[in-house]
Amino acid sequence: MAVQFLSDEFMTQATAQLNSSDAFKTAISGLSLDVQFIVTDVPDGDTINYALTIADGNAEMSLTTLPDFDASITSAYETATSISRGELNTQMAFMTGKIKIGGNPSKLIMHQNVFVEFANALKTMDVEYAA
Repeated sequence: MAVQFLSDEFMTQATAQLNSSDAFKTAISGLSLDVQFIVTDVPDGDTINYALTIADGNAEMSLTTLPDFDASITSAYETATSISRGELNTQMAFMTGKIKIGGNPSKLIMHQNVFVEFANALKTMDVEYAA
């Protein structure tokens, strides 16, 4: 059954997918990282804030605004959906100005493999996107 992109159900399923991926778990071993995502221009007019928190060998995705984070990634909803669908990779999105990085970008660069495995772990999810 499909889940709505960036919904509570999406966060719950994404968390389960990440924590059941051996490759992702290997990539995050020994890592502590908090990433805030800000998705603007959502079709209903809102901005969605969600976080990826990695600690103690586990990951959690949740709809929240972190009071403190290592890095932030801001993109429009259209860009976020293109990345989620695998139509656009994050490096190209960054190079073309479609995503903005805040906080400590070197944390993201040092752990690029985490985001490769993040995308691989989530690509099999059945997701519905707003029109």
